[in-house]
Amino acid sequence: MNKKLIRGTSTFFQEKFNQTPSYHISSPGRINLIGEHIDYNNGSVLLGTIDKAICFAISKSETNQSTIYAKDMDAVKTFHWAANLPIGQDTWFGYIQGVLEEFKKRKLPLCNFNMVFSSNIPMGSGLSSSAALECGFASALNVLFDLKLSKLEIVKIGQQAENNFAGVQCGIMDQFASVFGKKNHILQLNCDTLETEYHRIQLDAHSLVLLNSGVKHTLLDSSYNNRREECAQGLVIIKKHFPHVNTFRDCTENQLNSIRVELGDTIFKRCLYVIQEINRVPQAFDALKQQDYAKLGKLLYQSHQGLDELYEVSCPELNFLVSQTFDEPGVLGARMMGGGFGGCSINLIRKDCETAFKTKMKLAYEKEFNLPLQSYQVNLSDGTSCLLIEPNPTSQKHIEL
Repeated sequence: MNKKLIRGTSTFFQEKFNQTPSYHISSPGRINLIGEHIDYNNGSVLLGTIDKAICFAISKSETNQSTIYAKDMDAVKTFHWAANLPIGQDTWFGYIQGVLEEFKKRKLPLCNFNMVFSSNIPMGSGLSSSAALECGFASALNVLFDLKLSKLEIVKIGQQAENNFAGVQCGIMDQFASVFGKKNHILQLNCDTLETEYHRIQLDAHSLVLLNSGVKHTLLDSSYNNRREECAQGLVIIKKHFPHVNTFRDCTENQLNSIRVELGDTIFKRCLYVIQEINRVPQAFDALKQQDYAKLGKLLYQSHQGLDELYEVSCPELNFLVSQTFDEPGVLGARMMGGGFGGCSINLIRKDCETAFKTKMKLAYEKEFNLPLQSYQVNLSDGTSCLLIEPNPTSQKHIEL
C-alpha cells in the first residue's frame, strides 16, 4: 500500500468524522501489456496491477445516513444506503451507486457507513481508475460488514456495476486485474474460461514506461460500446458460415476473408483485428518467458497498428507518441493502451535510455500539441488489499479479502 496516500486519506477521514477508520482498502490501477478489446471477445490478455491506486478509509456510521467524501474532487454525498437515488448524475457517484445496487440485488446485509477515498491514478488515462473504484468500494463493504464474498464475486460485482449503471459494456479484464494482481508478475487471463497463469516478470535492463497523452477519455462517450456491438454482429455472420466456431478463438483469417463481402468493410476490419490480437497474446507471453524483448516490442507495434487502422480506437495524439518511438534509440516497442480515444501509450525501452527518452518525448509532444506530457515508470504491485486498523492507533495489520 502507498503509505503517503493512506496517511492523507486517513487524516482526512478523521478530520471529517472525528474518528479513526476501521479499515483501509487499496485498489490499484492496471496495465494491459497486450490484448486490448479482447476480454469481451473471449480472448486472453496480459495484465499487471501497478503502484498507483485508490485508497478507501471506511467505518460504520452511527447515524441513519451514509456519507462519502471524494477527497481529490472536493465532493461529498450524503444518503441512506438503501434509498433509490437517480443514477449517473455524477460520474464517480454513479460507480458507487452501481456497486450498491449490485449488493442490493444480492440481498446482502448492509448498514450506513462513512467513507473517504483518494487516488493517485491519473483519471481518464486508460489505467482503469473506474474498475479500481468499483472493486475497492465493493471490497470495503465486504470487509466492513463481514459479507465473506470471494474475490471473484467482487470482480463480477465491479463489472456488473460498470455494465448496468455506468453503461459501459466492458469485459471482465479491468476488474479482474485490480483484484487478482500480483507483485512483480504479469497475469495471463483467459477471458473465456477465467483460467489464469502468472509469470514473474524479469525486465532486467528494460523498463515499461507510460506516456500520458493528457487526452481524457470516457468510454461511455466514446465508441467503445459500438465496437462491442460490431464484433457481436460479425460473430453471428461467421457462425452462420462456420457452425463450429463458438468464439473468435476458433476463427481463422482465411475463414474471415472468405466472407469479407458479406461482413462489409467495417465489421470485417473489427473482426480481423480481434483474430490477430488473440493470436498475438500467447506469442507475447512466450516472449516474456524467454526474455525475448525484441519480439515482444514488435508485437506491441503490431497491436497498435491494428488498434489504429482496423479497430479505429486510437487518436492523433497517441499515434504521434507511438510513431515518435520508431527510430528512437533503446525503444523496442510501443502501443496505445486502454479502451482508446485518449489515455496512455505503453513503451518497452532500455533502462539506460529512459531519461533521455522521457525528455525528448516531452519536448516533441508539447511542441506538436501544446499539451503537457507526463510519464510514469510502471512497477507491478499486488491487487486489492486491506488493512485492519487496530485500537492502538499505530498498529495495523493486513487481512485477507
